[in-house]
Amino acid sequence: MAAYTPLTVENAIELARKVPDFFLPETELECEEIGDGNLNLVFRIRSSAQNKSLIIKQALPYAKVVGESWPLSLDRARIEREALIIQHKLCPDLVPAVYGGDSDLAVTIMEDLSDHVIMRRGLIEGRTYPRFAEHIGRFIATTLFFTSDLGMNQQRKKEMAASFTNPDLCKITEDLIFSDPYRDSENNDISADIQAEAEKLWTDEQLHLEVALLREKFLTHGEALIHGDLHTGSIFVTETSTKVIDPEFAYYGPIGFDLGAVIANLLLNFAAQPGWNNDRALQDKHRAWLLDTIRDVWAHFETHFERLWEEHGEDPIFRLPAYREHYLRKVLQDAIGFAGCKVIRRIVGLSHVADIDTIADDALRHQAKVTALTLGKALIKNGRQAASIEDVLTIAKHAAAAEGAIV
Repeated sequence: MAAYTPLTVENAIELARKVPDFFLPETELECEEIGDGNLNLVFRIRSSAQNKSLIIKQALPYAKVVGESWPLSLDRARIEREALIIQHKLCPDLVPAVYGGDSDLAVTIMEDLSDHVIMRRGLIEGRTYPRFAEHIGRFIATTLFFTSDLGMNQQRKKEMAASFTNPDLCKITEDLIFSDPYRDSENNDISADIQAEAEKLWTDEQLHLEVALLREKFLTHGEALIHGDLHTGSIFVTETSTKVIDPEFAYYGPIGFDLGAVIANLLLNFAAQPGWNNDRALQDKHRAWLLDTIRDVWAHFETHFERLWEEHGEDPIFRLPAYREHYLRKVLQDAIGFAGCKVIRRIVGLSHVADIDTIADDALRHQAKVTALTLGKALIKNGRQAASIEDVLTIAKHAAAAEGAIV
């Protein structure tokens, strides 16, 4: 198995047996392929006798969602594995442990999170997660601060940035988030009911200016080692635990991008709520929880980031309180703009979200798409003027009021 080949169940079991001190030599192993993502194969290998399991993830040399016509570098598996190791070292309670890997096979072997659920699925089912905001705010603050010029040796940071160059997956983000939704691209996935709304995106020059400025930040602002794809499908949760997975899009980018991704996915679920709950009181209660969570994510991020800056800041000139205030205001404004781009992409671009696409009622599904587009455009156009996270909540409430829902 020295040369690359896509794993079979038998190959995955063979690799699992090589993990030191994990499975007993004589134990019988069961294996199933559980991947439902766009880019990879994922296997769960389990010993019933030991009540023990692990995950093997293998990158494919192409985008699984499209096929072999979209080739991708296998080096993304190394990037993901090394990012997971760094993130686990910084936040061991919030990131699965890595047990091993093989760069030739583009494989990462890691902790199984079967006792958790994918957050997107939980939100669709109407669940709430009281510890999530604190956990994800701390994760973003810690992993980004300690990989930035603020929290590490700046020459070492430059070396790390070189090792996390990730052109193939950055290209996906550059095109699918900052380009395709704003033109008539063959990569777009636009349902007939919102074709007219999508075409308005292609001619909105004010919107295009703001997207261009955000695209420039994504291309040029190598502030920290960002996760790069921090949506509710890459977060596992319980009521008391949060685990962040899948940092294969990791690279040195703008700090606000990961925050924006989390905000966007909470807002996509917000837009979808009428399609999942006929009880207006419960619907409004869940929407209120989503908005409170957005507020709390920012508050926990800001609190943790400021504390880390105060206690571990590397550069004396950056300690000026006025500079810190300026820096965090910029991060917030970036996050709001990026959130808007993420929302719009999930409605008209390639790869939508189940929160909206699996709503059974046609009218309610259409309403959710329109609400999401309204949200996305307002976030992008107002991001640079935002004064606080409350601006996001106001935009969401206005979008809900426009559909007749009062939050």
